[in-house]
Amino acid sequence: MSKTIRVIVVDDSAVVRQVMSEVLRSAPDIEVIATASDPLFALDKMHKDWPDVITLDIEMPRMDGISFLRKIKAERPTPVVVCSTLTTRGGEVSLQA
Repeated sequence: MSKTIRVIVVDDSAVVRQVMSEVLRSAPDIEVIATASDPLFALDKMHKDWPDVITLDIEMPRMDGISFLRKIKAERPTPVVVCSTLTTRGGEVSLQA
């Protein structure tokens, strides 16, 4: 029996959060435990129920995704999938992530 992968979706776009959650929920071994519109909301939720994986946008209000990624890696290293229209192959933001 495989372990369920618990995911939080962090993106300031409600549409992206909804679509990403639906896509992830269609996989039998993935559970979306939360969504958040910015990293500060995400941190609050994560301290109550830490996910196995984070999907993360880069440009968001109150804290950008790169700063959030640095904070997470320092606090509690967790796999992160960066999903952003700002990232391009070899781009500066992609390299930072």
